[in-house]
Amino acid sequence: MSNDSDPRPETGAAAQAAQSRDLDVVVYGATGFVGRLVAGHLAQHAPAGVRMGLAGRDRGRLEEIRNGLGPGAAGWPILIADAADDASLDALARSARVVISTVGPYARYGLPLVRACAEAGTDYVDLTGEVLFHRESIDRYHETAVRTGARIVHSCGFDSVPSDLGVYRLYRKVAEDGAGELTDTTLVVSDLRGGISGGTVDSLRMQIDAMKKDKAARRTGLSPYSLSPDRTAEPDLGRQSDSSIVRGSDVAPGLGGFLAPFFMGPYNTRVVRRSAALLGHAYGRGFRYREVMAVGSSPLSLVPAAALTAGMGGLVAGLGFGPTRKLLDRVLPAPGDGPGEKARANGRFAVDVHATTTAGAHYRSRVAAHGDPGYAATAVMLGESALALALDRAGAPESAGVLTPATGIGEPLAERLRAHGFTLEVERR
Repeated sequence: MSNDSDPRPETGAAAQAAQSRDLDVVVYGATGFVGRLVAGHLAQHAPAGVRMGLAGRDRGRLEEIRNGLGPGAAGWPILIADAADDASLDALARSARVVISTVGPYARYGLPLVRACAEAGTDYVDLTGEVLFHRESIDRYHETAVRTGARIVHSCGFDSVPSDLGVYRLYRKVAEDGAGELTDTTLVVSDLRGGISGGTVDSLRMQIDAMKKDKAARRTGLSPYSLSPDRTAEPDLGRQSDSSIVRGSDVAPGLGGFLAPFFMGPYNTRVVRRSAALLGHAYGRGFRYREVMAVGSSPLSLVPAAALTAGMGGLVAGLGFGPTRKLLDRVLPAPGDGPGEKARANGRFAVDVHATTTAGAHYRSRVAAHGDPGYAATAVMLGESALALALDRAGAPESAGVLTPATGIGEPLAERLRAHGFTLEVERR
């Protein structure tokens, strides 16, 4: 396994060529549910002069999508590309400065495009929440991307922008205040309203199957440092559980009740730990991180916390067992399905990152937004991630390789999200 702890880019011909591409941003998978939402966001909000394109397998469907995006998208070119055709992906990567991929499950379709972008020095963003895909992307293409100057930035949606930027901006504020380093840090989902996508369920099925068949995949999936550049260099902090019920008062003063494990925590925590490692463990050698969700503020909240924890375990177990999987498949959303426009508009989320520093100070970072977190808000996060790389790259961290939202984009993304109504704030408490 490669040690990818140095993400500084080398000067390469491919990186230089990326500055003179025909297009600035291309949405690959624009005919899919989330792809259409991302294309719609960019059609409405991309600054004038940004050269956009749509890519996928079916020209007719792509033209239909483009026709529905309004007059601003009328001149967007169509690019034909297929995950099974390396030549078409190479041509796609060479055509653009940034490629957005919404084609999942990524373990099935994603790696060929990552390869093409890494080799071409093309920046890339996606919305994966698949730890095994992310790990394989690192092992295969991080060093290539460092050499060419490409930024391969996974997880630029609800997985895992709120988590990663929330902790990153909290770290920057603590450092600015001279208040020491982060120690115990907990993200609390304080408000969440949204649906689950068929694509997310399909990705979960694939990961469960892979971990059942392969012991190495199972070890990777269960390791808290599965995305770290060098797991042997991680601090020995003892057991870090992503599936424990937590007492609110153990997280922050004044926080009541019990907190259940957040169902996206097993992935998000690994992304945040990768960011910490890529930044040279700047968060602190005693940085411990977990994610939970509020289910009530009274002592009786232990009951729904326990029920939610059991339900999450039951879903994973059910999808891993043939007979129950067939039953679950009848009620869970299918790939390509998603909530309607009204439900997407009525969604929302808020997460609070609570941290104690080595100096004994307490801080809270909040990230919140209106719109279904997995759809409406994710379309904004993914689209603005691409625009930040295309237009604000000079303000992002100096890095290349397989990165995270914090280490690949950082503050320019936070500024863009704030301009679209997101709350991003940090306070000492």
